[in-house]
Amino acid sequence: MQKFFSLITLLFIFSISSAQNKFGNPEVDPIQIQKTYESWSVYQNKNIMLSRDFTALDFSSKEISKEIFLDQLANGNFIPIRLKSETGIYIYKLFKIQPKTDTSIKATINQIGFDAYKNYKMEGLAFPPFSFKDLDGNLVTNESMKGKIIVIKCWYIHCAPCIREFPQVNKLVEDYKDRKDIVFISLAEDSPEQLKTFLARKPLSYSVIPNMKEYMNESLQLNSFPTHFILNKEGMIAKVLPNFESLEVALAKESKL
Repeated sequence: MQKFFSLITLLFIFSISSAQNKFGNPEVDPIQIQKTYESWSVYQNKNIMLSRDFTALDFSSKEISKEIFLDQLANGNFIPIRLKSETGIYIYKLFKIQPKTDTSIKATINQIGFDAYKNYKMEGLAFPPFSFKDLDGNLVTNESMKGKIIVIKCWYIHCAPCIREFPQVNKLVEDYKDRKDIVFISLAEDSPEQLKTFLARKPLSYSVIPNMKEYMNESLQLNSFPTHFILNKEGMIAKVLPNFESLEVALAKESKL
């Protein structure tokens, strides 16, 4: 009988170990990556894209929903690390932040997690009603955009990250120029006069809508810039994204649906 219980115990331990290892090992050492803010930040920016579709694991390697995963990042004491996997497969696992880790790492992760959670919760909702005129006087409304994928960039003139990605988003417009069912518009806080002066020096290939500060603050409740939206052909929010890299990935997927 004692041998029987010993066997059961060993099988139980083996099953737990197998469950923890079936997803693979972390691609970086979770403790070493926390040694400095710079090393963690470089890894985070290059390897972790919270807007993409991924398998989410908690710190014990249990599979959890993306919503719970993002909530843990926003409110917990964890860093996300990608596990080794095949190309195109993304598995992110939560690892505990070490006691001596730079506190700014936790603060930054909590903010990133909060923004990603907020963006995720907007997916599937109807985009707020709009009726805008761009700098060329063209009217853009929910009705006129029906049946099209709409890519929206929210920005303002003095937002350095917003301006830095101009060359990339301009190339994106060029890449999709033959897709008549994809429209690129941007909402800017600034006045028409300010925008015309600025865009003469820094061209943007999107249609530009001026004086959008109130709409972005109240209707979209944005608190970080740039923010990108992808609306599907039914006018629903498919994705809310924090940068060009995540936009490029999400649009490639949406354009194939």
